Amino acid sequence: MSFEITIAAPFKHTRKDRLQKNDFIFYLALDRKWMSREQATWLIDRGVDRGLLTFNDGWLTPHFDITSITIPLGYRPPPDIFQEEEPHQALLRRIADTTGRPLTDITSEVNQLIHDRFDGHIRIEAAAALVARKYRIPMDDLLPQLKGMLAKKK
Repeated sequence: MSFEITIAAPFKHTRKDRLQKNDFIFYLALDRKWMSREQATWLIDRGVDRGLLTFNDGWLTPHFDITSITIPLGYRPPPDIFQEEEPHQALLRRIADTTGRPLTDITSEVNQLIHDRFDGHIRIEAAAALVARKYRIPMDDLLPQLKGMLAKKK
């Protein structure tokens, strides 16, 4: 949730529904001193990748209800906000959230599939996709990233 809070903060503080990229970076890096300019640019890229922001003609627009976000007094983004989540981790979390089962159970099921049914001859990305398909969890948005991870690890 801290990712969404950090993205919503510039829009809420300025009371605007869209901001120029430079204004967004200025707010995060120079006004609040929450991060460097490079980190702010990284945050924009991840926000666009996750579908939380759109970038069009130099303008950033949020794609979620920023009015529902409350920015705590004295808020500062945690350092782990800059850690990239692997696509299979995102898929496992999505499966757990959708099914209402603990993430540890889903991870265990994926590991069991890898070792019991495929004797370790399947990658975790593919096993996570099979488990997602079993529970009919939509994953079309993650497929390119999952395939990319498989291609990198050959």
